[in-house]
Amino acid sequence: MLQLKSVTKVYPGNTKAVNDVTVTIPNGEFCVLLGPSGAGKSTLMGLINGLVLPTSGSVVLNDEQVDARNQKKVQQRISMIHQQLHLIPRLSMLHNVLSGKLYALPLWRVLAKHFPENDQRRACQLLAEVGLDESQLHRRVSALSGGQQQRVAIARAFMAHPEIVLADEPVASLDPTVSRSVLASLRHTSKQNNTTVVCSLHQVDYALEFADRIIAMREGKIVFDGPPQRVSESELVNIYGSSDDDKSTAIKPVPQIEREVALA
Repeated sequence: MLQLKSVTKVYPGNTKAVNDVTVTIPNGEFCVLLGPSGAGKSTLMGLINGLVLPTSGSVVLNDEQVDARNQKKVQQRISMIHQQLHLIPRLSMLHNVLSGKLYALPLWRVLAKHFPENDQRRACQLLAEVGLDESQLHRRVSALSGGQQQRVAIARAFMAHPEIVLADEPVASLDPTVSRSVLASLRHTSKQNNTTVVCSLHQVDYALEFADRIIAMREGKIVFDGPPQRVSESELVNIYGSSDDDKSTAIKPVPQIEREVALA
């Protein structure tokens, strides 16, 4: 269980990026963060993984408070999927996924690419869970499509049995059909592994489709916290304001062909 208790983060210049946030996220939940640019989503994710320490309040992961003394220990229990992915282009899909376990292996194994058999089995299982074929295990990541690379990054994030996976705009650069397919893979893998996912998105329709729960922020505060079914047009105006410049608020049915592709 992840708990943020009255958490505030103030940056130099008295900027409150996160302002008195209290929230509890149970194990295994797929939680989507929404909000306009500058709402505090990235700072909130940094607070969760210990890269940012709160000015006041506390962050607690399964009864252990995150602080300066245990930052590195906590970060080994949390995985991150970045927008830029940070894959190694010349390495295979398999070895990129295995790199998610590097911190736990002796240097000689890493240099020799000699990974334990049980780790290799888990990497193969995760690649299958995100829909990548076993016949492509040794294919270089540089030869993969953007959607395939994103799936490799998802598999890598789950490699070390993390308690939480943080995904920062994981489909920002992908087209709609591929985006839905990738988010379906992320959700499926999180459920298979009973792993909590906190995923930051700008696309409201994706949040409505995939989230168990939506937490929306504005000016550092939580302005909505609940299931997707409770998100209405009036709630979206409360989250984003009346301007259409920084939102995708169209609540429309997902075309059936796209839904079938995403859930395949």
